[in-house]
Amino acid sequence: MTEVKTIGLISICFSLLHGFVAALNCTSPTPAALFDALEKDLFSKKLIKPVKSFSDTLNVSIEVTLEGILGVNEKAQSLTTFLWQVLEWDIAGLSWDEKECGATRISVPREKLWVPDIIISELVDEDKSPQTPYVYLYNTGRVYDDRPLTAVSFCQLVIYTFPFDIQNCSLTFGPFLHFAEDIKMIEKLTAAEILEESRQVMQTRGEWELVDIEQAQTTLEITAGSYSEIKYYIILRRRPILYVVNLLLPSCFLITLDLFSFLLPPQNVDRSSFKMTLILGYTVFLLIMNDLLPTTGNITPLMNVLFSVSLALMVASLLETVFITNIQFSSSKNSKVPHWLSVLVLRYLAVIVCLPPKKKSNRVTVSLHQPATVSPYPAMNTSIISSSDFQSMPGLPVNPPPDPILEELRRLSRDLGAIRLQMDKHFQENSTLQEWQMIALVIDRLLFGLYIVFIMVCFITILAIWIKSNAYVG
Repeated sequence: MTEVKTIGLISICFSLLHGFVAALNCTSPTPAALFDALEKDLFSKKLIKPVKSFSDTLNVSIEVTLEGILGVNEKAQSLTTFLWQVLEWDIAGLSWDEKECGATRISVPREKLWVPDIIISELVDEDKSPQTPYVYLYNTGRVYDDRPLTAVSFCQLVIYTFPFDIQNCSLTFGPFLHFAEDIKMIEKLTAAEILEESRQVMQTRGEWELVDIEQAQTTLEITAGSYSEIKYYIILRRRPILYVVNLLLPSCFLITLDLFSFLLPPQNVDRSSFKMTLILGYTVFLLIMNDLLPTTGNITPLMNVLFSVSLALMVASLLETVFITNIQFSSSKNSKVPHWLSVLVLRYLAVIVCLPPKKKSNRVTVSLHQPATVSPYPAMNTSIISSSDFQSMPGLPVNPPPDPILEELRRLSRDLGAIRLQMDKHFQENSTLQEWQMIALVIDRLLFGLYIVFIMVCFITILAIWIKSNAYVG
């Protein structure tokens, strides 16, 4: 009897030294017999970490597959993904014979085993995915825990280049309480394998495209100790076609229409009314499409800057039209063009905008006044001599022309003089008016050229930033 007790104590000590639990002995190859053995040797120890001693580290391998991208919230700076998380770890010393117990693996309730407290550090909301109540337990002591996750995680979104933006969001898996000397995280698959598998099984993508997945094994150092973690970087690219069709193209069409409105002659067509209609339509367009633009307080998207610049250009073109129209229709009230302005605009700026000044006419203006004949008598120097002058001139025959004829000649002379003065004034005002209108035309074309250059510089700069940001280099 003493020998039996001694052998039993030796076997117990050997089993304790051998592992967390001993090899299971099933009375028959039935589920009930295997369950009884597990209930006796394993389930009763579910509160203890399944290692040989407290100083041993439990290795937990992890595999993550991205099933779907449910949404990105720019205002809340969060990413919602649907994941499959697979955790595997070994229960020290646990094993059973397949033939003796009748199974290689069985499913056991999760609450019957000790499960590592692996969480995602970036979570900002609770997991609302269905909970799986079972895990697989293999005859080698390997535990296979496979369950879905709906992860609403924090992500620092950069929407400056919206809608051609690429986001890099991280998901960090690690124990909530246990330090690195208690639980060590080990990646089961490489990042390339995870990416390939995720692309094959992905069901929901929405407006986002999975570009790449990177992973790194890190250690979080704090005052009390360090944590072993596996960090996954999810690189996403937004599909911009919706925003290009609904936002960019209409905006480009309206700004192009405003650009070609400069071809309308301001002296004949009310160009300002046309531009006011464009500005009103563009404002209504921005109000309608405001819901498609991301809202965040961190940084203004480049597309918002583009819309603001486009609206500012339309307002500037309207102000330019008002200025040119004022010159066109108010030139008749203005004085003669200053010499410096005429030289600057008509001689230099006109050449720059390809509007050379018109050549002066070679026509000679003939005066209607006839030169008077010099006479020794003062009254003879006038073009019309009165009857009293004839009488006061000695040596001349006193035969004056009839008075009605002389009166008619005087009246005709006064009328011709008045007509001459009016014609001279008209030609002078017409010349001043044409000079002011030429100045307005030169300034209009100059501002039109500057408008084109500014639009091209802005659009090329924004397009280059978008192209550069959309070119992801893995």
